[in-house]
Amino acid sequence: MDRLIEISPLLYKALLETTLMVAISIFFAVLIGLPLGILLYITANPLLFKIKPLNAFLGALTNVIRSFPFIILIVAIMPLATWLTSSSHGPVFASVALSMASIPLFARLVETSFNGISKGVIEASIAGGASLLLIITDVLIPEAKRGITQAITLTTISVVAFSATAGVVGGGGIGDLAIRYGYYRYDTVTMIATVVALIIIVQLIQIIGDYLSQRQEGR
Repeated sequence: MDRLIEISPLLYKALLETTLMVAISIFFAVLIGLPLGILLYITANPLLFKIKPLNAFLGALTNVIRSFPFIILIVAIMPLATWLTSSSHGPVFASVALSMASIPLFARLVETSFNGISKGVIEASIAGGASLLLIITDVLIPEAKRGITQAITLTTISVVAFSATAGVVGGGGIGDLAIRYGYYRYDTVTMIATVVALIIIVQLIQIIGDYLSQRQEGR
């Protein structure tokens, strides 16, 4: 118990750093991943804006980034992250790699959500004379709101897991605390505390995500 009290300031700081990393990454995941997911869907749909070469290019780019193990990705783009953030460590530095990992993941999940929309709904919109932009904003996104909410939840949980790995390269957060104090110093209390903290964070995210998802159905 004494050790737990001793590390509580470090754990609190690590939680704030993890929250910052996750918040930045999810912001860019939604900002860039949502339009990318829309493009992946409409360029593959013959009813909307099918452009096979563009879809193949976007799909290949998305798959290439997703194929990188996160630890390799964060090391590979360290020069870019350093240039963008003027730092070689810390949560903002790690957020560059986290964002790059979360954007294609979220885009694919968004595309999957759109694939669940009934073909008849889109055909009815086209028959009614709706433009492509109107179909996207008034049909696709509203119809896929529940799936997009679940996609944000899943992406957030994945980013939390990625953020723990970022501690290996000095990204800060709970992973950094677990490695520097729990692993290198053989501090079992710190290791257990960080694992429990991550479990609690993931459970809270899932509970909130499930609640918001159910509200989309009007339950």
